[in-house]
Amino acid sequence: MLTILIGVLEEGLVYAILALGVYITYKILDFPDLSVDGTFPLGGAITAELIIAGVNPILTLFISFIVGALAGILTGIIHVKLKVRDLLSGIIMMTALYSINLRIAGANVPIFSKESIFENKFLDILIPEVFQPYLVLTILLIIIIIMKVLLDQYLKTKSGYLLRAVGDNDALVTSLAKDKGTVKIVGLALANAFVALAGSVYVQKSGFFEISTGTGAIVIGLASVIIGTNLFKKFSFIKATTAVIAGSIIYKGCVAIAISFGMVTSDMKLVTAILFLAILIISGDRKRRVKSNA
Repeated sequence: MLTILIGVLEEGLVYAILALGVYITYKILDFPDLSVDGTFPLGGAITAELIIAGVNPILTLFISFIVGALAGILTGIIHVKLKVRDLLSGIIMMTALYSINLRIAGANVPIFSKESIFENKFLDILIPEVFQPYLVLTILLIIIIIMKVLLDQYLKTKSGYLLRAVGDNDALVTSLAKDKGTVKIVGLALANAFVALAGSVYVQKSGFFEISTGTGAIVIGLASVIIGTNLFKKFSFIKATTAVIAGSIIYKGCVAIAISFGMVTSDMKLVTAILFLAILIISGDRKRRVKSNA
């Protein structure tokens, strides 16, 4: 039971990084960014190739973050500068990234025998054997706490407030003599940087890169955001970023329960789709009840 719980927490925390990125686009920017399905494996592809080349695993996290930001900037440029609709911009970038990821790493790259942020000689020496079962979980907790704090702090800055304003009322941003298009590009860059970082962490944890890892990433991220924000919206003392992280863990817990009832790995996309649909229906029903009682 403890092993299953640790597994759920580990998977939930990996995808919580992805969910934080989706939170930026979906909740703050109100931008349906489907390029997430491309930037998640992008971070993984770059990480796999860099680790094989002998690059420090920690450094690959930063590189993946930066490259993900560049992908987000391109999505923003397609939307803002080339005047392509938001949904189509994401689809175009997602499609392009599929081929780019194949060019970078191919369809499948194993890195089991290579050092990662979770397994290296330094950690073997530093961490006592009794704590080894909790090592991956501890490292993931450190990463997610750092990313959550950084995002929270950014959202308190002038740039962060402008980001919120673009999603809520972009006319306000224009009245402040700020370019709302530039603000959108910054938001997309930050969101996709988080997503690519999640892909990097995922590959280092799983020990391999596979081109299909990004399929359905946007659905997982959206499900995590919607679960977290809906379950904890009545608790004003819980920050939205914390709720999103909790939502990711709860989502992975639901998947684990589905597996325990006999579902196989090949059914996970179906489980994800059904769970996501159920969440949307429930959240939509709640909104209708509020409106009818108003």
